[in-house]
Amino acid sequence: MKSEPPALAGGFGSCTHPLTQVVLTRRPISPSVVSVLLCVLCGKSFVAIMRQRRSKPRTAPAESAATPLTPEQIRARAFQRAVKLLAAKPRSIAELRERLSERCSNKAIVETVIARLREYGYLDDERYALGYASAKLRQQPIGRRRLQQSLQMKMVDRAVADEALDQVFAETSEAELLDRAVEKRVRLRGRPKTRAEAKSLFDHLLRQGFPFELVSEKVRATTQSNLDEDDAV
Repeated sequence: MKSEPPALAGGFGSCTHPLTQVVLTRRPISPSVVSVLLCVLCGKSFVAIMRQRRSKPRTAPAESAATPLTPEQIRARAFQRAVKLLAAKPRSIAELRERLSERCSNKAIVETVIARLREYGYLDDERYALGYASAKLRQQPIGRRRLQQSLQMKMVDRAVADEALDQVFAETSEAELLDRAVEKRVRLRGRPKTRAEAKSLFDHLLRQGFPFELVSEKVRATTQSNLDEDDAV
């Protein structure tokens, strides 16, 4: 009594095609050859089986599910982020608080991190405001009003900013800084020769944050001296 041919992987042993049965009942051949023959002879069944296999959903292992972080881990990550932000550039307390809150919704943890940084001396608005104002004046001559606006954008407290500005302008007065700003402008564009050029200089100095009275006097003196020189010629 002849034994039935063993079923092949993928369900091909159940195929009733005559040619398929001939192939399966002859002497053993390599699996690769069987696969090719079955693809040719039973292409319809093969495609259906492959589609069925591909349609099976792949279940992810239970271990891959993300586990929630503990409060200690969240605090450690917030502290590391704060250190990186401060290493990139100095920041005010309010500015750092805002950046930390972008990724950490736990306000208590954010405040804990800020308190620890202040304790270590990494956060100090007084030192930050003074350093920021001094650096800006070294870069270019600007007035107190513009510096005050810049510190406000950095979310520094008004009282802290005023104290820092008092120290900075005690070393270099606004009048001296205004003279430097006018000299720089004249060096680049020349002295104003018309009313329109004088107004352009006036508007430029106001945008730099200098007081209206000082700007008016300086522009008037600069324009008058130029007119006197033209009259002498």
